[in-house]
Amino acid sequence: MATSETPVVNKLFRHSDLFVTFGVIAIIVMMIIPMQGWVLSLLIVFNITASLIIILVSMYNLEPLQFSIFPSLLLIMTLFRLALNVSSTRLILLNGYAGEVIAQFGNFVVGGNPVVGLIVFLILVVIQFIVITKGSERVAEVAARFTLDAMPGKQMAIDADLNAGLISEAEAKKRRIDIQKEADFYGAMDGASKFVKGDAIAGIIIILINIIGGIIIGTFQLKMGSIGEVARTFTLLTVGDGLVSQIPALLLSTATGITVTRAASDSNLGQDLTKQIFAHPKVLAITALVLVLLGLVPSLPTFPFLVIAIGCGLLAYLMQKAVKDSYERKVQDEEIKEVEETKKPESVYSLLNVDTLELELGYGLIPLVDSSQGGDLLDRVVLIRRQIALELGLVVPPVRIRDNMQLEPNKYIIKLKGVPLAQGELLLDHYLAMNSGDAPSIAGIETKEPAFGLPATWITNEQRDEAEISGYTVVDPPSVLATHLTEFIKNHAAEIITRQDLQVLIDHVKKDAPAVVDGVIPQLLTLSEVHKVIANLLSEKVPIRDMVSILEALGDYSSITKDIDLLTEYVRQALGRQIANLYTDENGKITVITISPEVEQVIRNSVKETEQGNYLAIDPQKAQQILKSLTTVLEQYSLGLQFIILCPPVVRIYFRRLIERSYPNIPVMSYNEIPANIEVEAIGTVNI
Repeated sequence: MATSETPVVNKLFRHSDLFVTFGVIAIIVMMIIPMQGWVLSLLIVFNITASLIIILVSMYNLEPLQFSIFPSLLLIMTLFRLALNVSSTRLILLNGYAGEVIAQFGNFVVGGNPVVGLIVFLILVVIQFIVITKGSERVAEVAARFTLDAMPGKQMAIDADLNAGLISEAEAKKRRIDIQKEADFYGAMDGASKFVKGDAIAGIIIILINIIGGIIIGTFQLKMGSIGEVARTFTLLTVGDGLVSQIPALLLSTATGITVTRAASDSNLGQDLTKQIFAHPKVLAITALVLVLLGLVPSLPTFPFLVIAIGCGLLAYLMQKAVKDSYERKVQDEEIKEVEETKKPESVYSLLNVDTLELELGYGLIPLVDSSQGGDLLDRVVLIRRQIALELGLVVPPVRIRDNMQLEPNKYIIKLKGVPLAQGELLLDHYLAMNSGDAPSIAGIETKEPAFGLPATWITNEQRDEAEISGYTVVDPPSVLATHLTEFIKNHAAEIITRQDLQVLIDHVKKDAPAVVDGVIPQLLTLSEVHKVIANLLSEKVPIRDMVSILEALGDYSSITKDIDLLTEYVRQALGRQIANLYTDENGKITVITISPEVEQVIRNSVKETEQGNYLAIDPQKAQQILKSLTTVLEQYSLGLQFIILCPPVVRIYFRRLIERSYPNIPVMSYNEIPANIEVEAIGTVNI
């Protein structure tokens, strides 16, 4: 662009806001201060030039939003044209002369005949006011209403593409902004069309004022001769003034119509017309034949029909030949491409991409994602990603949803990095009822709730009210799948987050706390080491939303040790208040199960230290005794309580690893993670 290649133009454009501001002020001043005829002529030519540029820009734009300033520009140009009308009227009535441009338009364009000029002017006004402006106003009004009505559907389509992984977050944000701009544009165009309509009415009133006022002033004040001569002089000047005003107005009206009727395209208006109107040579051939037949009718002129018929026929022949040549070239190119493809080795890199999260549905579950059938699974996935971000601080990558014809119709599979790790079965015309207490049994299809493995029953819609009255928890199939997907993401959060995801999170934190990030990465710890700590936290469902506190804790203790497990413990202690809040009841109390000193000593003695880190090498018999004791305590106190296992800091992580296979959902905390203001109630102890 010139602004980047020419320094002088670049400097001028840098202060374009001042030029526009002073330009609008100058337009207002024009209506008050008289000006010379040559200045008015120069401004009239400038008006015609600007209008011509505007209509050309509207023709070369691919979509309306590329000319989003058009409504405001239309107002400025209309005001400028009215200011010219006021200035020319002043000169005509004062001097009987308003510059060469108006004089020549009044004499040359209409042949010096005031009646012809007046008729031409009125025709231009009618064309602009009734045909172009009226149509543009209606199109803008309908487009504005339809655009506003379609906004919710377009927003949902963007969310669906985002959840399916077809577009990125940045692309989705850009599309939402474009939708808003499009609605604002058509609303503004609906109002801007009124400017052009009012300008046409003002043009008629101005020409009547000029003619009547000119005759009175020329006859009685300027003493220019007889009334006939005065009428002819002022009528020609007025018609010339009207023509130089209405021609730019007609150009702007046409530009308005083109802009509001322009649909999104890959090329400009001229290329679209050529490709779409002349896309079928047969149409031109048939047209040529009809014109020949009309030319042979005795009462019609032969010459013009035959000339146009020959032109259409020649164009049809050339187009047909071009289509044939294009097809032959395409066939040759495809043959050459096939030969080249057979010669070069097959590229399989595109097959190596693996989606982080995939949800495969049997064909019977496709209605869950079909919005036309009431499916809202895509919207639920959006809510799940938001929920995980709020609870764990993890930005879940887009979930790729596919249909799998090899699955049973009502089954689904959840994959993590291409590996199926969870599955379930849904009956879309049933509800899943789970016994939340001692409710009586209910008839239905026995199954298990897929997220937690609880016994459940599929019941019909007619049994739903009965089940809820009996104390069952009744859930619809989409909610069952959404719950399963949510728990799957929480349980595998440590595997979902990658180093690239962590880098994005750290970059986000760095915008607000650069000193915290720069003090840890890469001075004290590498991104890989921080990623291992984050994975340890997520593996126990510890939220990582407070990345500042996490990085500050790593900065405090990474100079003491580089052991990932110890650093994780220090970070947990820094997040103690947030972790404890997850398990505190409404009375501010935490229910815990403790471990005996004997168990603590056994675990301490079983920790082996190596250069690669510490690990637990406990005697299998003692490990079985500890797990058996824990099972006994859990069976004794399985009252639906929310409880944790509390143990000393030095053995917490090793005790967690000891029980995680048997009891992966029981949280294990250390004494240092419990704030002083929280009451702790012990309900049992794990012994050997």
